[in-house]
Amino acid sequence: MTSAQRGRSTSAAEVTNISPHGFWLLIGEKERFVSFKAFPWFREATIAALTHVELPSAHHVYWPELDIDLAVESLDHPERYPLVSRALAVKERRAAYKTQRKGRRRPL
Repeated sequence: MTSAQRGRSTSAAEVTNISPHGFWLLIGEKERFVSFKAFPWFREATIAALTHVELPSAHHVYWPELDIDLAVESLDHPERYPLVSRALAVKERRAAYKTQRKGRRRPL
């Protein structure tokens, strides 16, 4: 005899491990690795904010404290979703500009 599950699962999405390179996210029965390289906006997140994850639907993951929501498919195939944080792009452009300016200093 098998019993029916009582109520909804309380951990439909759960961060199971965090490393310097990313974190593992368990959604249902499948665990996915979320790389900080592919998803840079998670890199500076606190552990509390990172582990507070919700699954509003089967295909949508949401981090309310970070105001980040992602399609589950983007975790499975990040190469299909090449958009990166605009803030990171601005930071990289500023660093490149500073490097260029160092080489252009005029002699006194």
